[in-house]
Amino acid sequence: MKTRLRTLNNLQQRTLTALAGVFVIITCIVYSELTFLLLFCALSSLTQLEFYKLLGLDGNQPLTYYGTFCGTIMILLAYLIEQDIVQFENYFLISPLLSMIFFIKLYKKNDLKPFTNIGFTFLGIIYVALPFALIIVMALRGGHYNYEIVLGSLLLLWASDIGGYFAGTKFGKRKLFERISPKKSWEGAIGSAAFAALIAFALGHYFRTFEPWKWYCIGAIIVVVGTYGDLVESLFKRSIAIKDSGSSIPGHGGFLDRFDGLLLSAPFIVTFLKLFS
Repeated sequence: MKTRLRTLNNLQQRTLTALAGVFVIITCIVYSELTFLLLFCALSSLTQLEFYKLLGLDGNQPLTYYGTFCGTIMILLAYLIEQDIVQFENYFLISPLLSMIFFIKLYKKNDLKPFTNIGFTFLGIIYVALPFALIIVMALRGGHYNYEIVLGSLLLLWASDIGGYFAGTKFGKRKLFERISPKKSWEGAIGSAAFAALIAFALGHYFRTFEPWKWYCIGAIIVVVGTYGDLVESLFKRSIAIKDSGSSIPGHGGFLDRFDGLLLSAPFIVTFLKLFS
């Protein structure tokens, strides 16, 4: 199936894999909080493993599996605590787990830059796992699972990506940030904002979790911060001289390519919801 997909052009690949991915993601989010948790644990782990693998291409040696394990534990703790299954104090379990990174590196004899790789291990947890943990917190706001919050945010993210892609492809002339991402344009950014605003309008009408203005605010966060998320990931890829973060998703690159906008948007969205809801 994957081989047949690669015979299609880029737009066809993007469309087919996007439809399949969207179906799986929406089904897991809407079906139950358990399928939602399992989905986001899997997405976080795959994205974090990909991040560490890319660092390895540049000669680094982060603690790939232990770092991913710490990230998964962070997500599970967020779920258990937000559900009041365990007490808030259990968050402190993360501290000794992270401290173990230093101890493990003491026994890595072939690591010529141990503290650099300790830093990269922590970066994978902060850059990838922490935002996914915050999405869990967002979904369980008030101690009850509400799929509308996560689904609405993802719909806005996808709308931003789609609007930016087609507007940039069709009308893109003025470069947005040429030094980092030559393909991004101001026209694409306008298309991204316009399509996200349209989806925010629909969410305000059909989803009753928030007042319409909050969906517009979340949409604005995703458009602005998500764009910076794309640029940050482009900066990361340029620093190790690669085009895509992987080839796991035909037409879309890797998991890091697909979720880069979400990784930086999630902390801002959760902060907004905590302050204004």
